[in-house]
Amino acid sequence: MSIEERVAELEIRQAFQDDTIATLNDVIVEQQRLIARMETQLKLLAQRQVGLSNQFNETPNDPPPHY
Repeated sequence: MSIEERVAELEIRQAFQDDTIATLNDVIVEQQRLIARMETQLKLLAQRQVGLSNQFNETPNDPPPHY
């Protein structure tokens, strides 16, 4: 294999690797966006749960009417 063929083969491999890296980067960016949305949703659900648990944890001050 001549030096020109070896250089051409290395350039081809580099082009494929560059494409693979760009594709992987796109996937990582999309996953990060998804994680950020999920974190926001989780925070909202946690706040909602606290609000609902506070609503049901209230104890009445008056005794029930059968006492």
